Amino acid sequence: MARPVLLRLAPALVFSLSFLVGAGVSANGLWRAPQATVSALAAAPRCLHWRVVGLCFWLHCTIKGCKVKVSVKVSNYAPDAFTTSFTSDFLLTDAAGNIEARKRPGEPRDHQIFRDADLYGHPLAGARFLGGLICSSRTVPLFPYFQSTLDSPVWRSFVPVESLYPAAWIPGLREIGKFPFNTWGSVYPRTGRVVQQEEPKAGAVIAQRVGDIGTRRWQPHVYIPLKAVKSPADGMKYWFPGPLKEGDSRTGMWQMFHPRVDRSCYTFGANDSLKLSSWSDGRRSGDGEYAFNLWRPYSCCRRRGRFLFSIP
Repeated sequence: MARPVLLRLAPALVFSLSFLVGAGVSANGLWRAPQATVSALAAAPRCLHWRVVGLCFWLHCTIKGCKVKVSVKVSNYAPDAFTTSFTSDFLLTDAAGNIEARKRPGEPRDHQIFRDADLYGHPLAGARFLGGLICSSRTVPLFPYFQSTLDSPVWRSFVPVESLYPAAWIPGLREIGKFPFNTWGSVYPRTGRVVQQEEPKAGAVIAQRVGDIGTRRWQPHVYIPLKAVKSPADGMKYWFPGPLKEGDSRTGMWQMFHPRVDRSCYTFGANDSLKLSSWSDGRRSGDGEYAFNLWRPYSCCRRRGRFLFSIP
């Protein structure tokens, strides 16, 4: 009988916790893990989008001979990670030598907001439901894939490497929302500074930036890609989602769980410019912290031998 998932993940969990303590970095987001779990379970009926997408064919051989076996291929969204953006209790100077301002609730605003951010493997990652009929996330629960305090040189623009990307200085490239009339902000430069008068939308932009970094390899940041440290496959063959792209639900969707718990998943950038209410209404945080679950689409099927092929 297979060992429990948590037992097999114990080395990674111990490493992640010792890594946080040893490095002296903020574990701010870890305290949101129970809330991330409860909110994901509450939103599962609307976020899961489970469906049968095909069949997998396997070659199963024994001493009596070989035969082809078949298993059902399914697809669904799974909570891959959760991200938090928050104000720090210390000040640093920016690349120009100015004191970095962390806008707190009630302070005068110049539409420029700075936040630190974390990205952790979701607590439900690796959990099996309905005997493997639902694909689970392959990230490691609570593993620190990104922490802006370790990425300070780039996150605080001391090293302006993000400015090398065309999207960082050409308006309209990689925008969250429809440019130029309904933009929440640009994905690039992927730093902690956002120009946005609505604080909840600024938190969403930072979440999108962190997700953009974490779902790609070889980015100029201090981080570990989500695919680099995976949970056990647990007798299943998986097809991984591609890199996160703003506005594209096929690459991932978001669910706010602090300060408000949403019961559905969506992409950022909703056009509320002509509406009486804004997406930010009822979402302003008293402590300046914003947290989101990141749901991404997985496909999987149960292993029944050596994989041959799959058909839709």
